[in-house]
Amino acid sequence: MRVWLIIAGVLGFLSVAIGAYGAHGLKSHLVSAGLYESFDTGVRYHMYHTLALLGVAWLASRGRSKVVTAAGICFVAGVLIFSGSIYALCLSGQRGLGAITPVGGLLFLAGWILVAVAGARQR
Repeated sequence: MRVWLIIAGVLGFLSVAIGAYGAHGLKSHLVSAGLYESFDTGVRYHMYHTLALLGVAWLASRGRSKVVTAAGICFVAGVLIFSGSIYALCLSGQRGLGAITPVGGLLFLAGWILVAVAGARQR
């Protein structure tokens, strides 16, 4: 549980900081390039899955589970790949980075399925 709480705290901090930077420091650049909505999507999914990690921490507090651990790993990897690729695309303009974004989305989906499996196994 402790590890998931630490990771959630760090990812939550980064989500707020990146979101603020995008809204205040980059907004005019991103809007003119037509990328603000994409950047905002990256920030929102970053925060949603940071909050999901709090659920993973709670599930982990109820007992050790490989399924819960796998869900947490999927959420963290999903944030890094999904949101990270969107941030990189928006900041660099390299459209090719968008090719890996769906992999992050699949990791998010897998994480949620694993949470459901963990819930079904709870007594």
